[in-house]
Amino acid sequence: MGSALRMKEVAKLLSMDEPLVVVLSAVSGTTNALVHISESFLAEKKDLALQRISELEAFYRNFVSELFDQEQAKISGNALIDAHFNFIRCFSDDVFTPHEEKSILAQGELISTALFHIYLLEKNIKAILLPALDFMRTDENAEPDMKYISSELRLQLHKYPDQKLFITQGYVCRNAFGEVDNLKRGGSDYSASLIGAALKVDEIQIWTDIDGMHNNDPRIVENTQSVAELSFDEAAELAYFGAKILHPQSIWPARSANIPVRLLNTMQPAALGTLITANAKGSGIKAVAAKDGITAIIIKSGRMLLAYGFLRSIFEIFENYKTPIDMITTSEVAVSLTIDNNTFLKDILNDLKKIGSVEVDEEQSIICVVGQFYDENAGDALQIFQSLKEIPIRMISYGGSKNNISVLVNTKYKNDALKALHQGLFQN
Repeated sequence: MGSALRMKEVAKLLSMDEPLVVVLSAVSGTTNALVHISESFLAEKKDLALQRISELEAFYRNFVSELFDQEQAKISGNALIDAHFNFIRCFSDDVFTPHEEKSILAQGELISTALFHIYLLEKNIKAILLPALDFMRTDENAEPDMKYISSELRLQLHKYPDQKLFITQGYVCRNAFGEVDNLKRGGSDYSASLIGAALKVDEIQIWTDIDGMHNNDPRIVENTQSVAELSFDEAAELAYFGAKILHPQSIWPARSANIPVRLLNTMQPAALGTLITANAKGSGIKAVAAKDGITAIIIKSGRMLLAYGFLRSIFEIFENYKTPIDMITTSEVAVSLTIDNNTFLKDILNDLKKIGSVEVDEEQSIICVVGQFYDENAGDALQIFQSLKEIPIRMISYGGSKNNISVLVNTKYKNDALKALHQGLFQN
């Protein structure tokens, strides 16, 4: 929701024919602004933080003016803004900590849902505002506590047996200690999927500003098209490897509960979008996505030849630093792998050098080609690599699943690679 007009359009999408739980994210740009405010507090730049708070508050004053027609609704909206921004300003009087940052970041969703609720009431649409902090919780491993979420959410809903429409926040939650926390960036999709799984709903719908998941990146490639159907595995691969329409983790709860997920466009509500199910129709190549910020690491060792335990020793190093591996290929004398988190890169490299020589290539991109690659589809690989014949390829990964063929290229070749794949796989 980038504007008051978009919030009004979202209200038009609500159907009163069946029970709905509507999960909202913050108004576009708000979370980034709150991050900058928190960074200013952490850097002890209180004057800058207060200036940024005032700028964001001015934005919301204008938002309230554009959203509501009735004077009483405007009064309620401005009172809401007063309360939330006075709360944010209170942090200028204390020593600011990362825990307090979580409370500030939660304000975006708390404000958007409250304003939306007031707007619905102004339009005489009955709705209940359910605070996500009353039921959304993670466990001691920072993973969603599904048993708690399900029981507490149902308890909240049972308080309103005659109501059909409920509004709640995405992204925000409490941790195992009861403190305000969040599901990380893009977490509203994740929240919706968790809620859908907890309630065993008929369908989870993710509404964005694009008509489903496209067969390539529309920001880079012209004439992309939405994919009508994807399997959970295909959608998960695309989301993880760069398709921005869907939070990578949001597939897991829906898949676990076998609940269809439909990706729809708020700008074009009549568009069919993309349906994600356990048994999607169609085979062969369906879509391409790319993920930047990748670092490739090569570990070479003469001791690797016929040596058991070599791979284990490598994996244990990455496990020690809680750093996931994206791609991996092996030969008799070397292991090549990629990571997307360089936080502990220096320490990882120091440990790897104890077992072999190490080479590092940064500024790489993974390009992921997704579909149903069965043994009988003998021509799929040929199509992919024929399309990439002019692109230098650093790594190739296939076999981990029948839904993904990935290649690693230098990021400077990424756009050309995406365009070449689109021409070779979909245009021809």
